[in-house]
Amino acid sequence: MNTAPGPMYAWQDLPWRQIERAVFKLQHRIYRASRRGDVKAVHKLQHLVLKSWYAKLLATRRVTQDNRGKRTAGVDGVKALTPPQRLTLAHRLHLPLKAAPVRRVWLPKPGTAEKRPLGIPVMHDRAGQALVKLALEPEWEAKFEPNSYGFRPGRACHDAIDAIHASITQQDKFILDADIEKCFDRLNHQALLAKLHTFPTLRQTIKAWLKAGVMDGEELFPTDTGAPQGAVLSPLLMKVALPGLETAITTAFPPFKGSLRWQPKVVRVADDFVVLHRDPEVIGQAKAITATWLDGMKKETPFMWPRALARRAHRAAVAWLRPVITRLATKAGTSPSRARWCG
Repeated sequence: MNTAPGPMYAWQDLPWRQIERAVFKLQHRIYRASRRGDVKAVHKLQHLVLKSWYAKLLATRRVTQDNRGKRTAGVDGVKALTPPQRLTLAHRLHLPLKAAPVRRVWLPKPGTAEKRPLGIPVMHDRAGQALVKLALEPEWEAKFEPNSYGFRPGRACHDAIDAIHASITQQDKFILDADIEKCFDRLNHQALLAKLHTFPTLRQTIKAWLKAGVMDGEELFPTDTGAPQGAVLSPLLMKVALPGLETAITTAFPPFKGSLRWQPKVVRVADDFVVLHRDPEVIGQAKAITATWLDGMKKETPFMWPRALARRAHRAAVAWLRPVITRLATKAGTSPSRARWCG
């Protein structure tokens, strides 16, 4: 006779609203502690999140049930978990000191012959990254710059469209449209871990994920730089690496020149951004400042495509910006046909 105690609940019977509310309260406390600069309290609360049973359940649900990649396997072949398997994964979830390599998947880029490399971690590592994201994201949401959009909770591409529209609706502007080429692939691990400035256990876990390697077919390749596109934590790590760019550009110029506002407007969606200003010389200086700042981050200076063109009428400026908005909408996962301005 088997007298081993079984679980007192089933996956479908879990109180998800109560779970989400409890995790959100912890995240809000992390956010407030980060806003007031209390690093000790931030790390203490992050420890609570990483050990929380509710947080582990929520992280497991997001990668095994909510995420569109729940039926995509890593190198271990595990995918599409059943409810009992999800509970087992949540019970076994912990921060690993070693990580399995990610599986390389090549996806075609729309409109080009190139292919985008994705890295698919194993299911346990995906759940662990979702758990770490629950702990890290509120700390960095308190630090991110105001005009940063993309991969952020409560923000979307349409917010970036509104910011650009508000900047050009009263005054014609020169525009620098820039793209940081291969941003995910060029993240410097040492610089990124130093910028995270987290406690040693979490730092070692993130380093293990970054250094896990890539399995392409039957060949294993080392990962000395970059973060795999397709991993749960990679967008957050990319956002952590880029804050400071907007501040570096805006603070290089005085707030006013006579009666005119002189600091340029920077709007960024992930690794794409635009700089807007009435003076073409300021746009040229902003491009140089961007390259210098990226050099300081120990990343290869990206190739950027400046498109600073004057428009004498608001209608012409809106028409010229449509390709930019379409690209921002595509990156944010929004239909380009909806990313249009009225009037």
